[in-house]
Amino acid sequence: MTICEEHVARRNFPTAAPDGFPASIMLSFLATAGLFYVNIMAAIVDGLVSGLGITESAAGNIGAANIYGAAFGALAAVFIVKRVSWRPLSIACLFGLIAIDFGSIFLQSADMLILVRLAHGVIGGLLVGVSYAVIARTDKVDRTFGVLLFVQFGLGGLGVMVLPRLVPVYGVAPLFIALALFSAAALAMLPFLDRYAPREKPVSSTGGVLWAPLAMTLLAIFLFQAANMGLLAYIIRLGIDYGLDRDYVSTALGLATWVALAGPAIVIGLGTKWGRFPILLAGMILTLGGTAIFHLSSSPAAYMIANCGTGITWGCVMAYLLGMAAQFDTAGRTAAAAGFVSKLGLASGPFVAGRLLGADMGFSGLINVALVGLALSMVVMLAPARRLDRKGGA
Repeated sequence: MTICEEHVARRNFPTAAPDGFPASIMLSFLATAGLFYVNIMAAIVDGLVSGLGITESAAGNIGAANIYGAAFGALAAVFIVKRVSWRPLSIACLFGLIAIDFGSIFLQSADMLILVRLAHGVIGGLLVGVSYAVIARTDKVDRTFGVLLFVQFGLGGLGVMVLPRLVPVYGVAPLFIALALFSAAALAMLPFLDRYAPREKPVSSTGGVLWAPLAMTLLAIFLFQAANMGLLAYIIRLGIDYGLDRDYVSTALGLATWVALAGPAIVIGLGTKWGRFPILLAGMILTLGGTAIFHLSSSPAAYMIANCGTGITWGCVMAYLLGMAAQFDTAGRTAAAAGFVSKLGLASGPFVAGRLLGADMGFSGLINVALVGLALSMVVMLAPARRLDRKGGA
């Protein structure tokens, strides 16, 4: 136990039960704070295009830079989660995020925004990686990741519903203020969390690290996140390109994101009671079907259905994949590694999507590429899921 952890352990301050729902919610806010811009990425990309006059390709590059920075921050977390006290590091990261978000309000240059948001991503990714490692030290890993996705989808839905309407009036300021306020909320919750020291006993019955299933799980996370995020980053532009009204698109996305809360709710309710394999198989089949429906986005109903369907499965599948990755290590390093790979996928999606749109492949081509990525992800994820189910990884 470090000196800092001894101090926290002895402090006379009320803390939530380490494996209770309040703690899960607060851990979810902490993990989300470093990456909340992903949940409102569609609003950010649209805001940069319509508010600052930046090209769609440049706006995608800014979003990609933010998430690539997060990937490297999450990678750094893999190597330091056992060596540093997570609480003071989290505090420093949150203050850094707040400062950069407020500073971003005054930037007009796409090149400068790329650099600044890259730095923001590094700090945020470090925070997320550390948070994932802490979550891996709880008794209810899958449930906590379900709560995490529930928080992200719920507040993300509010963001994509409200923020795009403010951009034409106030510019990009509301986008970055919203991010800063979320970090401030996470900062306020931090003192109420328990110590979450590394465990002495294995988290699951898998024993040592199973490298092949771990590698397959990480690859599945990368492909799944990249394919989904490539579409999500441009989902507002996609709807408008298919002839839908901007207000309808914003409302549809917000409502769909709230409907998508059913995905993480499934994880919270079921956990691993029925195993991961059957749920992942069903979830991925629905994901492919929902993504294909985006080809019919000229119909408002089809656009809504596609967003609702893919949103539900995104939250469900990702919670299980993150929970799977957390089973391979007792200190949270594989969970932090999953955070790195997840961010890498989230960054690569908008980057590739911007290139596809820049090459005049159109949104129809973008949808088809996303379908291929999702299909590959499904093939890769099912084998480690079945193996963990057979070994009883909880």
